[in-house]
Amino acid sequence: MRGNQGFKFFVVLLAIGILTYLAASGMPSLGIPNVSAQTTRLGIDIRGGMYTMLYPDLPDGVSPKEGDLQAARMVIEKRLDSKGIYDRNVTIESEHGRIIVEIPHKPGEKDFNPQKAIDELGKTALLTFQEVDEEKFDGYLPNGAKKYLPTGIIIVEGKNVERAGVSSNPETGGMDVTLKLTEEGKHKFADGTSRLLKKKIAIFMDDELIIAPTVEAVITNGEARITGQRDAKEAGELADIINAGALPFRLVANDINYITPLIGEGSLAVTINAGIIAFLIVFMFMLLYYRLPGLLAGIALFALVVIELCFITWLGITLTLPGLAGIILSVGMGVDANIIIFERIKEELRSGKTLRASADVGFKRAFKAILDANVTTLISAAVLYWFGTGAIKGFAVTLFVGVILSFFTAVTASRIMLKSVSEIGLAKNIWLYGVKQGVAK
Repeated sequence: MRGNQGFKFFVVLLAIGILTYLAASGMPSLGIPNVSAQTTRLGIDIRGGMYTMLYPDLPDGVSPKEGDLQAARMVIEKRLDSKGIYDRNVTIESEHGRIIVEIPHKPGEKDFNPQKAIDELGKTALLTFQEVDEEKFDGYLPNGAKKYLPTGIIIVEGKNVERAGVSSNPETGGMDVTLKLTEEGKHKFADGTSRLLKKKIAIFMDDELIIAPTVEAVITNGEARITGQRDAKEAGELADIINAGALPFRLVANDINYITPLIGEGSLAVTINAGIIAFLIVFMFMLLYYRLPGLLAGIALFALVVIELCFITWLGITLTLPGLAGIILSVGMGVDANIIIFERIKEELRSGKTLRASADVGFKRAFKAILDANVTTLISAAVLYWFGTGAIKGFAVTLFVGVILSFFTAVTASRIMLKSVSEIGLAKNIWLYGVKQGVAK
C-alpha cells in the first residue's frame, strides 16, 4: 500500500472510530453528550405527551386573521415558558385557522392532566401594565435587567390598548414599538405616567414579565413609544405580544391526543429494530454482490448513521418516528449511490482497464447521476419542511441531513477507502470487485 493512500485510509477509519466513541460515550468534560434516549431530544410520538389542535372560539362564519393567530401562538409560548415547558412545538395552520400544540411527556411526571393544561393555554390572555417595586424581583433577564415580579398595581390592561405597531425612531435610528390607547386607556395612562415619571412600568403577560421600560415623559394623548428594541424583529415580536393581550377570543381544543411513554418507548424499540435489520440486510447484500467494495460501502453507511445521530443529538434537533424513517431512507440513498459507482467500476474492469483507472473513471462518471438524484431528493425534503408541520418536518430534516451525509460518505469516504485498499497486492484480484477471476494491473 502506498504511504499516502494508506495514511488516508487510516484517517478515515480513525475519524469513524472517534465519532462512534463519541456517539456511544460522549465527552462530558467538553460538553459533548452521547447519543441515547436520555440525551437526544425526542418527539411526543417517542417520549409520549400531548398533541392537540386549538381553534379560536369565534361566531360561525368568522375566520381568525393571520396576525391574531401569530399573536395567540406567542401567548401560548409565553405561558409554556412560565411553566418551564421549553421542549414543545407550537405551529400555526393558517389555512385551517388553528394552532397545533405538542407537549412532550416529562420524565417522572405522573399527574399530568392534559385537559387542564389545554384549558390554561386556551383562556384569553391577560396583559397588564403595572407599577414596579424595585425590591421585588426574581433574578435577571438574559439582557441583565431585573426580572420584576407583579405588584398587582395595574395602570392599564390589554383591553385598553387599541393597537401596537412598529416604527423607526429618527433620533436613535432604531426600531420602536408604538402604542395607540383607547379613550379609557388614554386617561389611565396619563395618570400613571405622571405618577411614575422617570420610573419603570412593567408589562406582564399573565404573571410573566415581558419588558420594563422607563417613563421618559408624561403621555396624555394616548400614543406612546417603547424604545430599546435591538431590531425590527424584536420590536415586531413585542408588538404581537401586546396585541395578543387584547384578543377577543379564547382557544378551545376540539381534539386532544395523549400518548403514554410506554407506547412511545415501544414504538421506538420497534423502529430501531427495523432499522438495524434493514441495515444488516443491505450490508449483507452489498458484501455478497460487490464483495470488497461492498464491505467498504458498509463501513461508510455505518459512518453515515453515526454522524447523523451525532448531528441530531448535538444540535438538539427533535427526533420523531418519521425522523427515524428519514435516517433509514438516507441509508438507502447512500446504498443507491454506492451501487451506481460500483457498477461503473465493474464495467471499466470488464473493458480491460486497470483497477486504479477503473476506480477513477467509475467515480467520475457516476458523480453526475448521484448529484442529480441527491439534489432532487433535497428539493423534496425542503418542500416537505416548508409546507409540513410537526412530524413531517422531523422527517424532512433527517432526510435532508442524511442525503447530504450520504453524498459525502459515498463519494468521499468510500472513494478514499477503495483507492487505498486497491494498492494492496491481494486486493488487486478483480474477483473481489464482482468481476470474473483475474488480477488487475
